[in-house]
Amino acid sequence: MDIIWRVAEDKIREAMKNGEFDNLPGFGKPLELEDLSHIPEDLRIGYLMLKNAGYVFEEVELKKDLMTLEDLLRCCEDEDEKEKLKKKLNEKLLRWNALMKKRNKTNSQALRDYQRRIDEKFR
Repeated sequence: MDIIWRVAEDKIREAMKNGEFDNLPGFGKPLELEDLSHIPEDLRIGYLMLKNAGYVFEEVELKKDLMTLEDLLRCCEDEDEKEKLKKKLNEKLLRWNALMKKRNKTNSQALRDYQRRIDEKFR
């Protein structure tokens, strides 16, 4: 398998050197990779179906917002802007914590089954 990998890499490097990838759509733009590694394998298809239908849980959107705000805070140098970002971050964190607290109180059979399957996978 190592020889096949090397041949493929050589072909790709040669094509890059010849400029064969220069006119591809999205050239020079970051890739939008969908990392589904955090989702159990047997739930990925359902997750993708919901996502493709435009349905995203509020927790997911909040988590994305929190990560974005944290990144912006790290890069921000303007103190006034930092204060605004901190305020937004705190509001989102409060909402996130409220959702997580509510979620933990919902002790449904489906959640217990899901937790049991996760526990079994880690044993």
